Amino acid sequence: MNAKQAEFLIQQLAVVLVDDSQFMRNVIRGLLATIGVKNVHEAADGITALDLIRDVLPDVVLLDWEMPLLSGPELVRIVRSPGVFPTPDLPIIMLSGNVDQRRVVEAAKLGVNEFLCKPVSAKSLMDRLISIVLKPRASVRLGEYYGPAPRAPGAKVKSADASV
Repeated sequence: MNAKQAEFLIQQLAVVLVDDSQFMRNVIRGLLATIGVKNVHEAADGITALDLIRDVLPDVVLLDWEMPLLSGPELVRIVRSPGVFPTPDLPIIMLSGNVDQRRVVEAAKLGVNEFLCKPVSAKSLMDRLISIVLKPRASVRLGEYYGPAPRAPGAKVKSADASV
């Protein structure tokens, strides 16, 4: 697939953006617009996000880690519940301003597809969306875990951002 085709696919995505900060939602919405994503739906908390995800059936969810009412990790646990939630295979990109090894590992154990450190750049966001669209990972159940199949050993991880 060439760059034009990938760009076209990214522009067709429906995205649910979940962050309790209106400022951060505006910033990320602007970045999404910069890379061509026009179909963006916003939620200020995890409870509203669950209803929005059921209604919109997005292609990707961009999700803040720390939120009141229902945190990012709690929302991921609900979404990644086959038989309980209607779209357990939904690609999720977790966003956090607090990135340390433990948090990235926990996100991977929860079943997120990608992890990005705030502040997010348009390039890192585009790279993660391309990864989800062009290199989708099948969902697997491994014991208690349900989510995208683990990456092959030695998969690249960028220093400022973390791939899970």
